[in-house]
Amino acid sequence: MSDDRGVDRRQFIIGGAGAIVGAATVAGAVPDSDTGAKQDEVAFRSPAGSMIPFARRDLVALAQPRQFEEPHLAQIAFPLGGIGTGTISLSGRGGFRDWEIFNRPNKNRSLPYTFVALRVRTDGHDPIVHVVEGQAPPPFQGTSGLLLDNTQGPVGLPRFRKARFTGGYPIARVELEDDSVPILVTLEAFTPFIPLETDDSSIPVVIFRYRLDNRSKQTVDATLAFSILNAVGYDGQALLTTNRFEGFGENITRFRTDAGFAGLEMTSRKYPADHLRAGSMALVTTHPTVSAKMAWDSAYPPEQRNDRGPRWDSMQLWFEELRDTGNFKDSREPAPTLDGSSSYGTLAPRVTLRPGEQRSVDFLLTWYFPNRENYWNANTPVQGARLRNHYATRFTDAWAVARHVVDELPRLEGGTRAFHKALFDSTLPAQVVDAVSSQMSIIRTNTGLLLEGKRFFAFEGTLDGAGCCPMNCTHVWNYEQALAHLFPDLERSMRVTDFEVNVNEDGAMAFRTLVPTGDRKGLKFFGQPSQMYPAADGQMGCILKLYREWQLSGDLEFLRRLWPPAKRALEFAWKEWDVDRGGLIEGRQHNTYDIEFFGPNPMIGTLYLGALLAGERMARALGEETAAVEYGRVFEAGRANLDRELWRGGFYIQHVPEAQASTKYQFGEGCLSDQMLGQWFAHVVGLGYLLPPDHVKETVRSIYSHNFKHSFADFPNLHRVYALNDEKGVVLCSWPHGHRPALPFRYSDEVWTGVEYQVAAHLIYEGMVMEGLAIVKGVRDRHDGLRRNPWNETECGSHYARALSSWSLLTAISGYQYSAPDGRLAFAPRVHETDFRCFFTAGTAWGTVALKVSEATTATLSILHGVVTLTEIVLPARGRCAAALNGHRVESTGPGAAAGVVRFVSPARLAAGDVLTLRFSA
Repeated sequence: MSDDRGVDRRQFIIGGAGAIVGAATVAGAVPDSDTGAKQDEVAFRSPAGSMIPFARRDLVALAQPRQFEEPHLAQIAFPLGGIGTGTISLSGRGGFRDWEIFNRPNKNRSLPYTFVALRVRTDGHDPIVHVVEGQAPPPFQGTSGLLLDNTQGPVGLPRFRKARFTGGYPIARVELEDDSVPILVTLEAFTPFIPLETDDSSIPVVIFRYRLDNRSKQTVDATLAFSILNAVGYDGQALLTTNRFEGFGENITRFRTDAGFAGLEMTSRKYPADHLRAGSMALVTTHPTVSAKMAWDSAYPPEQRNDRGPRWDSMQLWFEELRDTGNFKDSREPAPTLDGSSSYGTLAPRVTLRPGEQRSVDFLLTWYFPNRENYWNANTPVQGARLRNHYATRFTDAWAVARHVVDELPRLEGGTRAFHKALFDSTLPAQVVDAVSSQMSIIRTNTGLLLEGKRFFAFEGTLDGAGCCPMNCTHVWNYEQALAHLFPDLERSMRVTDFEVNVNEDGAMAFRTLVPTGDRKGLKFFGQPSQMYPAADGQMGCILKLYREWQLSGDLEFLRRLWPPAKRALEFAWKEWDVDRGGLIEGRQHNTYDIEFFGPNPMIGTLYLGALLAGERMARALGEETAAVEYGRVFEAGRANLDRELWRGGFYIQHVPEAQASTKYQFGEGCLSDQMLGQWFAHVVGLGYLLPPDHVKETVRSIYSHNFKHSFADFPNLHRVYALNDEKGVVLCSWPHGHRPALPFRYSDEVWTGVEYQVAAHLIYEGMVMEGLAIVKGVRDRHDGLRRNPWNETECGSHYARALSSWSLLTAISGYQYSAPDGRLAFAPRVHETDFRCFFTAGTAWGTVALKVSEATTATLSILHGVVTLTEIVLPARGRCAAALNGHRVESTGPGAAAGVVRFVSPARLAAGDVLTLRFSA
């Protein structure tokens, strides 16, 4: 079948964005010859005629992990932790902040006196002690001076004068240097992150690797002293400034040894195993020479304490012991702390470095807080319901976690580094990889929950002390693409919730989920019945998401299982929004702007068209030909009607019915940035064009021209402010031809990064690569470490899920498409296309693709993890093709006359370590 709806293989290559033309040249691609620029170029006109407010060379510069120095270290908080385990953030200067491992968000909270100090001594010189962090930044104002800075540890101890932070998620590096210290220190921190391997990527651990480099001509004796508060019993919300807190008590910190490691085990006798505050922590090292202090003196009962003065006496004694000896001796047995108090402990590996020698010391910080509760659904029967983390079904305590990670560290680290290298050793533009990598960290934060049964649930984002907008919001999670491609089993669990929990018999879908799941009768959200009016965009988007999960997995039984409720959800439109089955969504449409649209509009209209087309494909795959024909018929009517009724002056508008002419919060004749949301999604999943291609292209160009602001210095915004002054960004809506409503839809003047990435990716799909890259650079420039945290894009809360749309930048710019049912994988790069390489996933495997073009084209597919079976590969190449797997010939046919479609005579099974090479002769 081949028509302009995008079902032929040529449109599959680039999601409907244009056919292949010429040898290895894609329509709209940026040829290598066009990537140069004049030295003084600061802006230019794109081939599409748009003004691009950046130098061309800056838009196409190759990917590398981003580096920051003062003052751009101030806002950095790099989240580290496993999926569903919570995170600890590494600050730009190397300290620890935002301790969010206690089953809820905890912004701007840290554990007192939890830091790493370095003691060095050389012959003939007094010992030196420095906190292993950059210098504390201003302001320094305090009514009693500065006793403690909650993000930088004890501020009165010397620190390294120079710090440099390099971040490429999931690995962070901090380089510390000081002329007074003979050792250079480099901290590398990560948590295992291996695509497709959920268990390996959901471990409650952070690995801190300190590399010590002796730059002197003398032998140096060095001790790394990692001090930490035993925080078992902490509620994850209170501001801690000492070891006193009502939840502490009977805390015990022990020094333990095990096979290949030793460290501090932190527990409490105060709570039974099923209590919300029950749990444990562990700080261990694999270094063979180590001493420990199980409790600073202030933690002991009064009769056992040496200090009788202010609360910092214990630290003074600790400091002198470290400075004078480089070792800790703790002969007393650890005693349970008094009620309301806990203890500080120190783990101190020691190392001797010859002149010019480098050594590394590893610390593993693990935690185990198995129980959480539903605190977010007030006034419902599920409020206070007990929940259990998935990791609690795998481990018994934090020490068991440490043992597992030590035993498996070579494999876990190897897989993480292989992914990191594949992602960053790329010819994708730097800001694209930065956007993709930085925002996939959202998956690891408290935005997401991974509960027993390996079921993933998620807020929209996180407030400072609580999750925001629970749970599995269908319309916000419409934008997310990263979880689906990196951890598809978790994405499939969300579809099970969507269709087996939230769809009523009449097909209406609750767009938020109550956890634990179950009967929703009589339950309420925000004071409203749980059977609240469905969100039209979220409900139609869920059909597209189900199609995506089927395409990525090829699991027909999974599709068959969810199809009956999905079919009801799709056909609910005929009861409520499209009663005449004319393909136009009308009536009351609750949506992601937290309001109701009335009348036909392109945002929800294109999502509906995409759902119909996806529904047609799924119905046909399941043998439901009658349903497939009807979905196709309504789709054809809808695409014609929407284009005829809403296309005006370069973009699509909303037709507000006369009866709702005075209704607040519509956009009418505005240019909505989300108006092609369904078309963007259709490109991502390979459905092709939903509307006439020329109108689609003109629409996204109009969005760029009208909504991408090069400066906000003179832009009035009375809503929430996410861009200001000289910053650049995409506003949600504009009215270039006038007729702005007196009260347009809420948020219309705001800038949301998730929408910006969606628009940028869509521009790239339509061949307007420079426009798309300019938007991405505008976003990442705003998150520069000084103004905002590069690893936290906010909307309604931190780590907002909509920003996971950034993954579509990778699929758009590489021309990636994958269909497991068809065994088809396609690439059509749009930058550096004559020497291109990038990371990809293929449902059950991941690896890298490289294309080189000179007189002919060579494509190399390297599988780094998993197994995938391919029937055909589609590439921008012509000529005869010779295929080889690990150097051995593979029988194939093609490429076709119009496109590089290489079909294998027998399906090619590719496993980790396999390399498939395709050579095309002229």
